[in-house]
Amino acid sequence: MFRKLDDVEKRYDELTIKISDPEVIADNRQWQKLMKEHADMTPIVEKYREYKKVNQSLEEAKLMLDDPELKELAEMDIQEAKEKLPILEEELKILLIPKDINDDKDIICEIRGGAGGEEAALFAGTLFRMYSMYAERKHWKLEVLNENETGLGGYKEISFMVTGKGAYSRLKFESGVHRVQRVPDTESSGRIHTSTATVAVLPVVEDVEIEINPADIKMDVYRASGAGGQHVNKTSSAVRLTHIPTGIVAECQTERSQLQNREYAMRLLRSRLYEIQQKEQEEELAKERKSQVGSGDRSEKIRTYNYPQGRITDHRIGLSIFQFEDFLNGNLDEMIDSLIAQDRAEKLKGEE
Repeated sequence: MFRKLDDVEKRYDELTIKISDPEVIADNRQWQKLMKEHADMTPIVEKYREYKKVNQSLEEAKLMLDDPELKELAEMDIQEAKEKLPILEEELKILLIPKDINDDKDIICEIRGGAGGEEAALFAGTLFRMYSMYAERKHWKLEVLNENETGLGGYKEISFMVTGKGAYSRLKFESGVHRVQRVPDTESSGRIHTSTATVAVLPVVEDVEIEINPADIKMDVYRASGAGGQHVNKTSSAVRLTHIPTGIVAECQTERSQLQNREYAMRLLRSRLYEIQQKEQEEELAKERKSQVGSGDRSEKIRTYNYPQGRITDHRIGLSIFQFEDFLNGNLDEMIDSLIAQDRAEKLKGEE
């Protein structure tokens, strides 16, 4: 670990010189890239230097033990350093865990009603409301990109973008199948139904991160439908983009202009293609994948929302929460913090 820390500190010092070099500053793209690398290393280097300072204090205090006048003070310093060093070492281990390169990105979230017909669509609506309220708590911006509403107020599917610091890092573990167990309003016998909805959380990616050949895109325009204001059904502003090589389709119909809808559809398309690219890379790193809490797999059943028992259980970490209404009103932090902690613990095991 300390050899790795020495390498990080050496690279950090090199970067400190480079980002002050006028030639590097003149190349804005390179400068920004180096600045980000420098910023990512700063917490590690600062903590390592604190560790080395405490360790040096320990060695100096040991040398003072032979002096009768300083012995008592030296023993206090030794005790304090011995208590601090293991804590700093653990903090350094956590800081050295490879950071998910997407953690700082905004997200596009897609929710689709699964098994259960209208009840599944209503549950998709419940999940959308829950994430909307969570975004509001975090002071993030949420924009709906595409929606397919049902007659009773649910969604066959809805996609939306969340813009805010750490959005992907907080929401990435929401990808997967969410299951609900409740008595539908239409069920006269009081029988509990089980329905599902699928959530996919994709990082928003820029042009430079994934290249798309314009010749590979087929664009169709059509009239928007659903509850979208006066412009709906008046002009062909809705946009559907098809990536011909993969068959992936991205749609947006919520903006008034065709240009805005195309821009959002392109973001969605890039994110979906990026997800495929990321999956291929993960499959090559099978060992790395084992040291992660399940995330990103849309077929994995991750969580159950049991209305009769007022219980929400995440099956990946075995955590049940009984503040049911509070959770559905967007108070997700206890669950998300537990998922992050478990993922971190498993990655630490993988590093050993």
